[in-house]
Amino acid sequence: MKRNPRKVRWTKAFRRLHGKDMTQDSTFEFERKRNRPERYDRNLTENTLKAIKKISKVRADRESLHHKNRLKGKKSKELREAYKELQQDIGLINPSILKRDPSLALPIKVKITKKQAQAQPMEE
Repeated sequence: MKRNPRKVRWTKAFRRLHGKDMTQDSTFEFERKRNRPERYDRNLTENTLKAIKKISKVRADRESLHHKNRLKGKKSKELREAYKELQQDIGLINPSILKRDPSLALPIKVKITKKQAQAQPMEE
């Protein structure tokens, strides 16, 4: 469909561009493609295997920190929204508050035509 992959939300390019995926992690530099086999001695292989374990631990820690930082602002936003909703619906919890401060109630707009007003007299 000739769409720009940076604008399509499910693509890897979009996720990297908008900070959803980790892109600036230095541990990704360890994975390189080699076209020819390399010779290893026993000590180098042992050290490499130890480093792989350490790198995977560092990656997991950085990924968890990345997710934690992404979710950090969400909790305060949810609290603000909950507080706002509570302020709007405070009359449902304690109706006596509305008697003291009617500004807490939301204004309700109702359209009444002349025919409806004449047909239904107001009750007291």
